[in-house]
Amino acid sequence: MVSRKIVLKFPAILVDRPVVCNLARRYDLEFSILRASVSPKEEGLLVLEIRGTEAACRDGIAYLGEVGVDTQDLSQDITRNETRCTDCGACVGVCPSGALAMERSTMEVMFRNEKCVACELCIRACPVRAMQLIF
Repeated sequence: MVSRKIVLKFPAILVDRPVVCNLARRYDLEFSILRASVSPKEEGLLVLEIRGTEAACRDGIAYLGEVGVDTQDLSQDITRNETRCTDCGACVGVCPSGALAMERSTMEVMFRNEKCVACELCIRACPVRAMQLIF
């Protein structure tokens, strides 16, 4: 079983269709909704963690593309500007997923984007705006 965090961008014509239901049913995938912004007749944004076999994940993501949903891995969306970061640690205290942590031996902030759930709390907490969200 593998797990992938993906960002789905729905065109307005698809937001009222059972795309995620079909993803789960047809490809035997489990999913957790990490973030959602979907309104009738408007473009929608959904951040999911999907779990299943490697083949099911691959085929499910291909299905999303076939029906017109743009997909990308979540790790592409949250970035840290290493040049701007001063390792102050303000982001560490607000990170609910443990994606940001202070390395005690060097007192440097470590960012593990595979744990990130794109909650954006780090972006608001960072005084030098080193954390960035790119959807």
